[in-house]
Amino acid sequence: MKRISSREGLILVCTVALAIFPLALLGWYVAERHANTETQLAQLEPRYARLLGLEAQRSDIEAVLSRASEARSQYIYPASQDANQTGNAVQQRIRDIFSAAGLQVISSQVLPAKDEKGFDRIPLTVRTEGEMLALQSALAVLTSQLPIIVINDLDIQLQGGYANSDPKVAPRLSAQFGLSVLRERT
Repeated sequence: MKRISSREGLILVCTVALAIFPLALLGWYVAERHANTETQLAQLEPRYARLLGLEAQRSDIEAVLSRASEARSQYIYPASQDANQTGNAVQQRIRDIFSAAGLQVISSQVLPAKDEKGFDRIPLTVRTEGEMLALQSALAVLTSQLPIIVINDLDIQLQGGYANSDPKVAPRLSAQFGLSVLRERT
């Protein structure tokens, strides 16, 4: 057998090192990609499990969403009418409620709609006069209305002041309501 000289040995080692170096780089790259993939899978696993849980509860979620939509329609006016039509319809309804309760409607006004969290808030102002019992009746009926009518502010004053009031006669009150309703936006 022939003995390898040190120069030939060095060349042989360099050649083998050059052949092994790309394989070592490829192995390192594959190991690095594998570790990154494992990390990403560990992060995605809880999300995937939640998605599977949501998928398993699909019918329950759809039922709850439909009930929520029905409840929403009870509290909010639909977008099928524009804000002016909705405001005028509510204004007429409020006038009818107050008149039926025994209050005299002095004035009522629908103000321009305001954007509020994806809804139109339609404000109304109503001035009325009447007795305390009529005012209480009107407030009781207002709270039971669907879609709801929100009482933003209420200012009640005794007509003529305290000095002119007769204790034997029911006092006449003047009330100014700041009301509003919500309408869906399209």
